[in-house]
Amino acid sequence: MTDAVPSAIAAAAPESASAALQLSLRPLTLGELADLAATRIPAGMAGRAQPGALPPAFVAQRALDRIAQGGSEFWCATFLIVREDGVIIGGCGFKGEPADGRVEIAYGIAPAHRRQGAAVRAVRAMLDLAFASGVREVCAEVLPDNTASIGVVRKLGFQFGGTRIDADGDTVGMWVVCF
Repeated sequence: MTDAVPSAIAAAAPESASAALQLSLRPLTLGELADLAATRIPAGMAGRAQPGALPPAFVAQRALDRIAQGGSEFWCATFLIVREDGVIIGGCGFKGEPADGRVEIAYGIAPAHRRQGAAVRAVRAMLDLAFASGVREVCAEVLPDNTASIGVVRKLGFQFGGTRIDADGDTVGMWVVCF
């Protein structure tokens, strides 16, 4: 499995989507993660990041902690979801290194850019990365009332695998797709 962190990954539009929305995934640097973990907006992002687009501090800190413990930046860091005009509309990433051929993903889109296909494109790009790196199964945990996110994973072929209580005490649906 890969440890290389690509500088950007194209997030291709589905055939039915407008060609106007072209996205890429750009990995956050360790310095940018440190800024976000300290609740600072990284240099150069203030005018480009849409409200609600940047990952929250706890996500950045989790990534830094996992990398500090020897985890791969590729699997532990976060990607920005960036439009072709440079506007940052969301974030996504793997929640840690794969174990037994399985990896978990997470994603979020700024409220003003939801329901425009960005999450589908970003998750599809993450699936491509995971499966190309030898992962056989990708999972996503989704709150039961997050119908938009459930629609994303269903559209990409994820199957519902039951519910569990997460670390925050929330009931989440476990969605899985296999290569």
